[in-house]
Amino acid sequence: MNADVIVVGAGPTGLMLACELALAGVRTRILERRTEPQRDSRALSLHPRSVELMDQRGLLDRFLPLGRTVPGWHFAQLPTHLDFSRLDSRHGYTLFLAQARTEALLAERARELGVEILRGREVVGLSQDGDGVAVEVRDPEGTETVRARYAVGCDGGRSVVRQAAGIGFPGTDETLTGVLGDFAVIDADPAVLGAARDRGVLVAPLEDGLTRLVYLDPERMRVPAAEPVTLEEFRTSLTRICGSDCGIAEPRWLSRFGNATRLAEGYRSGRVLLAGDAAHIHFPAAGQGLNTGLQDAMNLGWKLAAVLNGWAPPGLLDSYDEERNPVGRAVTENTEVQTLLAELTLVPQYQRPAAALRGLANELLGMPEVNRRLAAQVSALGTVYPPATPGADPLAGRRMPDIGLTAVASDAMRVYDLLTEGRFGHLDLVGDPDLSDTVTPGWGARVNAVTVTHRDDHADLAGVTEVLVRPDGHIAWATRTVDIGARRDERRRALTAWAGTPS
Repeated sequence: MNADVIVVGAGPTGLMLACELALAGVRTRILERRTEPQRDSRALSLHPRSVELMDQRGLLDRFLPLGRTVPGWHFAQLPTHLDFSRLDSRHGYTLFLAQARTEALLAERARELGVEILRGREVVGLSQDGDGVAVEVRDPEGTETVRARYAVGCDGGRSVVRQAAGIGFPGTDETLTGVLGDFAVIDADPAVLGAARDRGVLVAPLEDGLTRLVYLDPERMRVPAAEPVTLEEFRTSLTRICGSDCGIAEPRWLSRFGNATRLAEGYRSGRVLLAGDAAHIHFPAAGQGLNTGLQDAMNLGWKLAAVLNGWAPPGLLDSYDEERNPVGRAVTENTEVQTLLAELTLVPQYQRPAAALRGLANELLGMPEVNRRLAAQVSALGTVYPPATPGADPLAGRRMPDIGLTAVASDAMRVYDLLTEGRFGHLDLVGDPDLSDTVTPGWGARVNAVTVTHRDDHADLAGVTEVLVRPDGHIAWATRTVDIGARRDERRRALTAWAGTPS
């Protein structure tokens, strides 16, 4: 075998997955078609859950200084924004950070962990057998076949890996396109840019003095995404939409994007798996694509590593599709809703009812409960995985709150401090002097266990006596049992079910 896992695609999803695998000691190789890192950034933001993932792995200090935080985000470009700051997270904000920066930081981390990133390698075919996967790779010197025990397609919406594995990709074709442009020169007059925003043009400052403009032009919104965008078209459309071309000049990147929406029938076929855009594509409404891919990678990484390291309990790898496919469906559905809310305002016969519908939607977003629910979905802080066993505690599958705590013979810490190595975190919240004797002998290499002597109050943890936190920060098991003997029995069963048989 050339590697334990071949990851196809060096975008954010592939890089994040490679980091997770390498953190667990899995030999990982990334094959990327492009010869150089992507300079231009289609995505510009990390949402709260993605920021939490970086925090869980001790990487946030690399990302935070390079970005700009904003307390919320838009939904269908409605005037009332989603308020992330009111959600239950230390990171209730969007981190405005260009995709190219995110990729560079993740590539740096991957190399630190020993990941081999090979550029200029185009995957042109793939087959699998009972022992592994054969990947056909083309480079300037010819074509060769490399093998691995597993392969993961993180190679975008036109994924060669997905097609070679025979995984269906049903959905809807493109019917609408928008345009974006990054410009070095623009009229910075607040009145000019304000008028553009009022007419639905997204205006976003970028690094290096660039400004991004994004719009939907009613007269050009049926142009195929494959048709190149020209500066002349951009200026004409802006003038038509908002009465001014906003003084744009010196474009660095012009691009057209569409609303084709598809979801893979499954995220796994034998030894081949999918993540990111290879598994789901949609209109870039509310900037969820890159973030969903990062969260796919975080869910898959520790599970695939557990299989390769020989301790995965039965069905663990199958749970990747079971947990993440419904998330992909929810994202594609909410982006379709947002796209429709925008598109209808541009179609003459629907403009009046569409304006009324958007007004109603905006009024609903002003209601705290509605805002909180949609904010939780778009931010992914509200993602809950189905419990693995019937009758599980209501906390099972939810995110573990990053509470502050003090443990026996330890300084003050946070829950996320237990997860930086990619292990489980086990918290005894009421005190069992034999906790380490139960956990360490069999599961010590996979689980960081602490007996908590003091912790921050959190309503969701009222009455909870023990919690097992998965490496991706979701709760695997929780109990409210007080009796120590009964708790120890439950604990062993939970550890075996999630962290495998004791070594």
